[in-house]
Amino acid sequence: MTDRVDKLEHIFALQAAFDEQLARQRHLEAVEPEVWVQRDVLAIVAELGELLAEVNFKWWKNPQPVNRDAVKEELVDILHFFVSMCINAGFDAEEIYQAYLEKNRENFRRQAGLSDKKGYAVNELAVE
Repeated sequence: MTDRVDKLEHIFALQAAFDEQLARQRHLEAVEPEVWVQRDVLAIVAELGELLAEVNFKWWKNPQPVNRDAVKEELVDILHFFVSMCINAGFDAEEIYQAYLEKNRENFRRQAGLSDKKGYAVNELAVE
């Protein structure tokens, strides 16, 4: 039987190893976790801008074919910084996974009008 690797756990482990090496090599060990989270947020914002540039967001220009590899590269960059941010905020893969499951269930409930939070249910009158 083949051992199955949890992909999210693996991504978190790889990112933690990279972050540790980066901090050591660049002498950033003293940087506080909340500062790392701030830096990760800024990096994600920058990467989102790069992603946006790849998907023809400029409606005033003629669209160009979307480069799927470039889109994937930007998404992976965002994932790197997101996982780093999770680690620096003190969350592991399992905790993020469980929080995702909970939020996903709530999102489905909201769209079905079954949530305590109002204003999300699909209004049949608004559908064209």
